[in-house]
Amino acid sequence: MTVLVRALRSGDRADAEAFAAVRRACVPAMLATADSVLFDLAHAHPDSRYLQLAAETDGKIIGTAQVGIAHDSPHPGQGFANVYVLPQRRGLGAGSLILRTAQDHLTDNGATTVFSWVLDEPANRAFAADRGYRASRSAHFLRLDLASGTLPPRQEPPQDVELRTGEAFGDDPRALFDLDAEAVADEPSDVAAEFTDYEHWLAETWNHPLVNRELTSVAMVDGRPAAFTLARTDDASRYSSGMTGTARAFRGRGLAKLAKNDSLHRARAAGCTEAFTGNDAGNEPMLAINKWFGYEICATEVRHVRSLG
Repeated sequence: MTVLVRALRSGDRADAEAFAAVRRACVPAMLATADSVLFDLAHAHPDSRYLQLAAETDGKIIGTAQVGIAHDSPHPGQGFANVYVLPQRRGLGAGSLILRTAQDHLTDNGATTVFSWVLDEPANRAFAADRGYRASRSAHFLRLDLASGTLPPRQEPPQDVELRTGEAFGDDPRALFDLDAEAVADEPSDVAAEFTDYEHWLAETWNHPLVNRELTSVAMVDGRPAAFTLARTDDASRYSSGMTGTARAFRGRGLAKLAKNDSLHRARAAGCTEAFTGNDAGNEPMLAINKWFGYEICATEVRHVRSLG
């Protein structure tokens, strides 16, 4: 059975839906729709050299890869290639072929190191090790049953705190960009990130089709965004926390927990039935917050790394 690897067809909705279906099957905790796949390709930063690869056999997509350069990292030459193959179609060589294609693309675009998230399962880790990758840090996907689970009661904000939705920031969310940039800079990760391009953040993050501004919650202190949780939803009543963070000056006051609780309650009222989030395995404060909400670990990925060249 012949396996072919090609770039996803820009603007092809059927292609994008098949791509998203593989992502959902392999990692249910990651939201993916045809609209989000097409949007990611159309709005990727030029410096990221972003590429979506599809492995297909008999005209059907059985594997995918998201490939690119970490353009927002202060350290040049860092690339990423996240490969997923449908469990029932493994063993055909799709993973090997799509990974080689991804590595060639990164090498051609100046990458000297490639990072890849690998599901923490023996076969997947062996696949990575056999191809020269070494394991680094791990991260957990967590799931919360919004349909039948019990959320902590809603809390009354402190006197100097006001809760707003993302809608309140409309098309001028510069203050949220500044907050997001500060939170991202402090996230534990192998690949550091620095958000400096507001216009690109506006196009790629704030206007992303999965972002739900109505369910996004922001804790304001003296008119300044102090903590927030960015809500993402798909077409199947699934909710995900795209980012939850607090400005350094306001940490330790429980504001992130306050904002996320508000968002989760409103998500359930809006008909969302499942909530997902992800945390670095070493991010103990955020893992503790999510445990308080009732989240449970549903999968783990281990970031792997190898040199190119």
